[in-house]
Amino acid sequence: MLEGLGIRHLQTLMLSTGMIISFCMRVNMSMAIVDMTDLSKEGSYDWSSRIKTMILSSFFWGYVILQIPSGELAKRFGGKRLILISVTINSIVSALLPKAPSIGGWQLVCACRMLQGLTQAFTYPCMHHLISQWIPIEEKGLLGTIIYSGGQLGIALQLIASGFIATAWGWQAIFYVNATIAAIWALAYLFLGSDSPETSKIISQEEVLYIQRSLGRVGQQERFPTPWLKIITSLPFWAVIVAHCGQNWGFFTLMTEMPTYMSKVLQFDLKSNGVLSSLPYIAMTLLSFPCGSVADLLIRRKWMTLVNTRRLFNTIGFWGPALALVGLSFAPRDNVVIPVVMLIISVGINAGHFTGYLLAHTDLAPNFSANLMSITNFLANIISIIAPLVCGVIVNDETDPTEWRKAFFVAVGVYFFSNLFFIRYITSDKQPWNEPKPNRSFVC
Repeated sequence: MLEGLGIRHLQTLMLSTGMIISFCMRVNMSMAIVDMTDLSKEGSYDWSSRIKTMILSSFFWGYVILQIPSGELAKRFGGKRLILISVTINSIVSALLPKAPSIGGWQLVCACRMLQGLTQAFTYPCMHHLISQWIPIEEKGLLGTIIYSGGQLGIALQLIASGFIATAWGWQAIFYVNATIAAIWALAYLFLGSDSPETSKIISQEEVLYIQRSLGRVGQQERFPTPWLKIITSLPFWAVIVAHCGQNWGFFTLMTEMPTYMSKVLQFDLKSNGVLSSLPYIAMTLLSFPCGSVADLLIRRKWMTLVNTRRLFNTIGFWGPALALVGLSFAPRDNVVIPVVMLIISVGINAGHFTGYLLAHTDLAPNFSANLMSITNFLANIISIIAPLVCGVIVNDETDPTEWRKAFFVAVGVYFFSNLFFIRYITSDKQPWNEPKPNRSFVC
């Protein structure tokens, strides 16, 4: 193992902050729209609940559309270029959003959010591609976790900061602050970022060789045509798909329905306190670091194989929240502390998935990790839309804890069986289709 900090750690820092900024811009509208539609304040907009729902969902219309193409684009053009395009366009749109309602009404706001979603579709496939190029196997647990936990930290920071920013300078400042920070990051990454160690101008040859040896990559990189049929017929890859879908079902059931449960059953307004709302995300961020460090230690010391490490931490990340949800289902209605603690635990311990299925794409096929991520993220985001709808069908009376218990038990079952499928069929062996026959490849 190469001692000391290197350019791979700089790339990790840049990508993690990129995730923070991207997720801040992803959720800023959900915070700003509260003040935007407060008719007691000057410059507010009288939008119905239906219009507000359309504005909040418009980001994901674009996000889902470009998921699968984004994986192929990341493989062909590299992650750096697409991440720069994504953050830059999101920065420009954020700067324009405060003026959009007065120029084109809520329709233009929806169009702006959809454009942000379209370009943020690049985020996860590009991150996966860059991780597969930059991060040694022995360090992938911690460094990969640092990168991906930036998303949860970004949500937490936006939840905390938005209220203070809006109070001090108005809701428009939420978008201006995000736009400014994103522009600064894009400028820095333009000079410091790179698609791979081999193309970096600031890395030492020693570090390049260390990364290449760890990843089993020597000499010039090759680019292969995507073996779509072999990918979609791969059972280990279906284990990743099932796990990703299970994660999104449980996570989005919690995060979209929990405020309603707290309000209607426990008579507690979780949304009224930005700091309190951010605690589950902060807990996940903080717990992700020891998970990543321990995972790397187990692999480096050969105490556990790579595939068993993935199984262990995915189990922690899935069955841990499932148990917490069972506890939440039977929490007493007259004690709000217990449900809040169980919510924080269930989301926090979910951090295990960062070193579970989320890194399995790069284990199976580093050459096609962006494609694999684009497929699983596309399907999982459809599940993100379906899960709250199913919860709405189950829960007819929002004040009845018995009906909520049924919805939570569905999430428990999804967490349990999706992880069971993952444990049974996942492998960390590189798949034969990761490197097609040489005569079908061409040099980048």
